[in-house]
Amino acid sequence: MKEIIVIGAGLAGSEAAYQIAKRGVKVKLYEMRPVKLTPAHKTGLFGELVCSNSLRSKELTKAVGVLKEELRRLGSLIIEAAIHCEIPGGKAWVVDRECFATYITHKLLNLSEIEVIREEVTEIPKDKIVIVATGPLTSEALAKSLSDLIDVPFLHFYDAISPIVYADSINWEKVFIADRGSEGEGVYVNCPMTKEEYERFVVELLKAEKVPLHPFEEPKYFEGCLPIEVMAERGKDTLRYGPMKPVGLIDPRTGKEPYAVVQLRPENKEKTLYNMVGFQTKLKYYEQERVFRMIPGLEKAEFARFGSIHRNTFVNAPLVLTPYLQLKNYPNIFLAGQITGVEGYVESTAMGWLAGINALRFLQGKPLLTPPPETAIGSLIHYLQSADPKHFQPMNVNWGLMPPLEKRVSKKDKYYMLSKRALERLEEWLKNLD
Repeated sequence: MKEIIVIGAGLAGSEAAYQIAKRGVKVKLYEMRPVKLTPAHKTGLFGELVCSNSLRSKELTKAVGVLKEELRRLGSLIIEAAIHCEIPGGKAWVVDRECFATYITHKLLNLSEIEVIREEVTEIPKDKIVIVATGPLTSEALAKSLSDLIDVPFLHFYDAISPIVYADSINWEKVFIADRGSEGEGVYVNCPMTKEEYERFVVELLKAEKVPLHPFEEPKYFEGCLPIEVMAERGKDTLRYGPMKPVGLIDPRTGKEPYAVVQLRPENKEKTLYNMVGFQTKLKYYEQERVFRMIPGLEKAEFARFGSIHRNTFVNAPLVLTPYLQLKNYPNIFLAGQITGVEGYVESTAMGWLAGINALRFLQGKPLLTPPPETAIGSLIHYLQSADPKHFQPMNVNWGLMPPLEKRVSKKDKYYMLSKRALERLEEWLKNLD
């Protein structure tokens, strides 16, 4: 019987399994949770979000917005779930994470072509068509098996999770609701700080005790997700120009921009939980309580989840992968998700979509595919192929990955034209597919 094995039911694995199964081919979907949990996951649901409940911008003037639109046109399960479970989040695409994971799980469990097996895979079958989509928290045994296949060392970096506070523990008299630079009521809760409050906060943040790394671990942080204390170490004003920037936020009580602002984003539809935006951290739990309660409005904050840190694992894609996400040494084995060297929920989903389609075509004996480099998905593949392997690091989708326009235009027009070109190239590509 012809079938494809998918290892891991995160965003990428769920997407890959769905694309294969809905085309009538059998899938064996392995997921070790909840039998064995990772350092970050809490449930056995497929597609569980752990770092944030935001899929970032939904605007087509942003590269990630174009990537989401491409995936929507390609019939992505993950985007379908995000549409179904969206909650207010300003310009960001925010989802109710329980609704989101439940939707994906229900969809996959009700596909007759998918057989779900709840156990850890410790050895990758060399004689099967396999998609490895175990993500940045790949178990040690499976990582060892994959490392043996690729013959080059893994790279790694450390990714931190932001704390979540209960809404009823916020002092609402000290905060205001507004979205940065936009009119209307807004959804973000803003905790304003004076110069003195900000400087005291930075001093205590730098003094706070952190969770130590193991002796064999070397911290390699992804620039787009730095722990708040690591940012603070770069200078006392770094946070004011980063996650605590006050630009575009006017405190209605003073009519002025605060010196600094901590933003909280709704975590669920009911707005009973709020995520501390940009406050990913490796501080010890009691230090998080002490330091973060210095923030105006959070003096009595109760934490539904503390921030934490975990190791992310990915391969050196330029050395390891083909443009179709196959292992160069084993073309029947595909990688998907963050383990390929992309960073972000939507980027991982895109790699899952492509790995699923190519594994299916490999099974059917058809030519494998990669979207044009002018598309958001294609630009990510191009990065994975063309980056310098000596300094390879995970990458979010961004305009800089796409080929430049033939004519010079204004910055405002540039993003519009890049977006328009990407979607036109995608449609052209789809028309030529069998």
